[in-house]
Amino acid sequence: MEREELLKLDNQLCFAVYALSREITKLYRPHLEELGLTYTQYVTLLALWETDNVPVKELGSRLYLDSGTLTPLLKRLEQMGLLRRVRDAKDERVVLIQLTEQGRALQERAYEVPLKVFCHSGLPPEEIKQWREQLMGLAHTIQLLKPEE
Repeated sequence: MEREELLKLDNQLCFAVYALSREITKLYRPHLEELGLTYTQYVTLLALWETDNVPVKELGSRLYLDSGTLTPLLKRLEQMGLLRRVRDAKDERVVLIQLTEQGRALQERAYEVPLKVFCHSGLPPEEIKQWREQLMGLAHTIQLLKPEE
């Protein structure tokens, strides 16, 4: 790429991903509002519906969230009655995140969300799967290559 092209907005991968993320989040918003959730709360619950009783650090890693973002998010979900934070009996330093009955029950209502969003995307399921795999592959590569903080 020529030097003068380097700083053009349309040539930035970060902007393309940012714009896509905003548009996808807009697709989810009305369906998540029906559940009383924000997008970040939703993806947190998705992770917990897959694996419950998980350490905060592991959950943060799974969601690509740092503790400064994750802690208030978990507190809010706890206030909503969807999860609880408990100390690990084996290691008091570790805080485990556990779904409540209310949190598990919300899963049933959430099944409709991806189906509705896929319908609004205009893409066939196989193409959505390919995009998802490519984007997550890029995210994993970047995470592996980034310098330690």
